[in-house]
Amino acid sequence: MTCKAVLFDFDGTLADTAADLAAALNVLRRQRGLREVPVDEVRPFASMGARGLLRVGFNLTPEQPEYLAMREAVLGHYERNVCVETRLFPGMRELIEGLGERRLSWGVVTNKSSRFTHRIVEALGLRPDCVVCGDSTPHLKPHPAPLALAAERLGLAPSDGLFVGDPLRAVQAARAAGMRPVAVEWGYTSPDNGPPRAWNADVVIARPEDLLGLLTA
Repeated sequence: MTCKAVLFDFDGTLADTAADLAAALNVLRRQRGLREVPVDEVRPFASMGARGLLRVGFNLTPEQPEYLAMREAVLGHYERNVCVETRLFPGMRELIEGLGERRLSWGVVTNKSSRFTHRIVEALGLRPDCVVCGDSTPHLKPHPAPLALAAERLGLAPSDGLFVGDPLRAVQAARAAGMRPVAVEWGYTSPDNGPPRAWNADVVIARPEDLLGLLTA
């Protein structure tokens, strides 16, 4: 595969944030006398942000009257401990280094708010060429606007980039933006969306280093 830039979804693709998200949820659970939800139960919903957390932790949906207050509460707890257990997925740092060796730009395009994303990026010691967050445009993925903005900031046509992601909406956003989608199998695949190999991505990879092999080829 040839490209000039590689863009990554954040939660579940670039970084394993599930433990810190679960910890924020479990503060609310403990306050209500409920058992903690294990990280493995939270993981499939982690790419959905607060909506996913409240779904798995309280069976709450945005239509319910208490949703907004609970959303602010869980995000407040998350903001206070946003990068305690969060780590890059194994092989991801080596992938980023490999992109640099090939003189390819890379960046982050996430639905996560900038108030969380930039702090985590800094804490992990990352230096992406661009970061587009959930509040960088009026739209969230799968709308193409965030990827279009990233391409604009990199000075590239969308067709020059790859978008690597674990949720189905990453593939949908890439298609809508005219960017080539790469789906990953190590992420937070929602049970609602089926397996990554059913998403019509250009490529599905099992490990970060697999992408370097494709770029080398």
